[in-house]
Amino acid sequence: MNLIQNVDWAALAPPLVVAVTAVAVLVADLFLPAARRNVLAWLAVGGLALALLALLPLWGDDRATFCLVDDPGLCSYTADRFALVVQLLVLGGALLAALLTVPELGHRDGTRAAEGEEGLPAGEFWFLLLASASGAALLPAARDLATLVLALEVTTLPAYALVGLRRGGDGAEAALKFFLSSVTATAVGLLGISFVYAGAGSLFLGEIATALPDADPRLATLAEAGVALTLVGFVFKVAAVPFHFWVPETYRGAPLPVAAYLSVVGKAAGLAGLALVTTVAFPGHADTWGPPLAVLAGLTMTVGNVAALRTAVAGAHSAVRLLAWSSVGQAGYLLVPLAAAGYAEDGAARGDAVGATLAYALMYGAVNLGAFAVLALVVQDARASGNGNGRRLADFRGLFARRPLAALAMAFFLLCLAGLPPGVIGLFAKVAVFRAAVDAGLGVLAVVMAVNVAVALYYYLRWTALLFQPADAQPADAQPADAAGSDAAGSDAVPVSAPAPAAGAAPGAGATVAAPPRAPRHPTLAAGVALALTAGVALALSAAPQLVLTLTDGGL
Repeated sequence: MNLIQNVDWAALAPPLVVAVTAVAVLVADLFLPAARRNVLAWLAVGGLALALLALLPLWGDDRATFCLVDDPGLCSYTADRFALVVQLLVLGGALLAALLTVPELGHRDGTRAAEGEEGLPAGEFWFLLLASASGAALLPAARDLATLVLALEVTTLPAYALVGLRRGGDGAEAALKFFLSSVTATAVGLLGISFVYAGAGSLFLGEIATALPDADPRLATLAEAGVALTLVGFVFKVAAVPFHFWVPETYRGAPLPVAAYLSVVGKAAGLAGLALVTTVAFPGHADTWGPPLAVLAGLTMTVGNVAALRTAVAGAHSAVRLLAWSSVGQAGYLLVPLAAAGYAEDGAARGDAVGATLAYALMYGAVNLGAFAVLALVVQDARASGNGNGRRLADFRGLFARRPLAALAMAFFLLCLAGLPPGVIGLFAKVAVFRAAVDAGLGVLAVVMAVNVAVALYYYLRWTALLFQPADAQPADAQPADAAGSDAAGSDAVPVSAPAPAAGAAPGAGATVAAPPRAPRHPTLAAGVALALTAGVALALSAAPQLVLTLTDGGL
């Protein structure tokens, strides 16, 4: 009879602290008056910070819990180096997204009212964000398929509501597209898991790795189909082609902090699940998942970068959409080492490939969240001055004259994503990924990656140059807002106000007066802290990039 051992509460602390905080926020929201709802924000931020601190006692000591008494090697939860690194990424990303959310809660100004949007409800938002973050923190430590799927769905289900939580705008449509795409991918993944269970007779990843290759020959085809279908549910969360169609519309329709959260935390959770099922559960079927992942990596980076290039050429397009397509392209780079793991000769080589993926994910998470933090400041300025909503690329023109530090930080983040100095950590991460492809003999994929890096340079450098242009400059190829395609409508459109009649003029006389611009507000403390944290992490990693490999060494 299989009995479970005692629970190691210290190993469970990171996701457990976040889950308890979510419940505490939900209960507190019932009793706090509306004027005191800001307390919930700092309760959520404090819970995420405490969960990050709970990682420290676990570092350097692999711990497991929920293990079988008659076979202690089979555990449902393992806090090893891989799990801790991913938990650091997802909890840090959730904390930064929470800091970016503070100025959004309950906020309603003329610009947003003109767009038909309302402020975010505090209690519901914090509960959903924390619930999703708890699932994302649980997922990398899961070592059986049941816990893995449960964690993935706990991560994703609250995200649907987060996308459509704000009334008005495009949130409801974005949430519906996200939901329908995700449910389809999950159904396919669950079908694959049922096939795998039929072939292996177990849900534990380690047991599947030994039992599936030796399964009944009559079930061999079923097992291979199960391996392929299981990957679909996780590839969707990474936003790999062809499961990427939800990304641009969902990011554009979601509240800005939620888009930032999905771009890093949601992607990290899917990437962790994909790494676990491929390298831990299915190493004996590398010929089944290795080549498809290599093809997906090449297609994903190409589609993402080409679409981002088209968005950047039309200067009036949405900055959020550009970051969305950029995240699709970055997902392609993240998949390259996992594809290389399918061609590895031994477990050590597979571990090195997974380490390269983690190194790139850490770089991407820090700088992408930083880019969203700068975008949040630009949006705040636009709302305060009454000049649009700040989500267009054109709104970044002349940012250096208005906010020198924010412009310099944004330039640094974009150079990191492009892999150019002084963004040394971006270059370092791309070299690690490129080397993984070359070492695995994936020369064609390495060439495709090199071409895509060159394509991405154009739109990253174009955006960087925009920051330092004079505010009244207008590029010759920029399109007017009403001709910029689908982004000229919806949540990223700039509302055009009718000119006000001059004093003493009769209605319809055509005389106008310019309303005096309101001075931009200073950034809130929370948004400033988020920007400072991301810039500090990116600068520290660029100064000592070897820290990334040291951090990600070992694990799987």
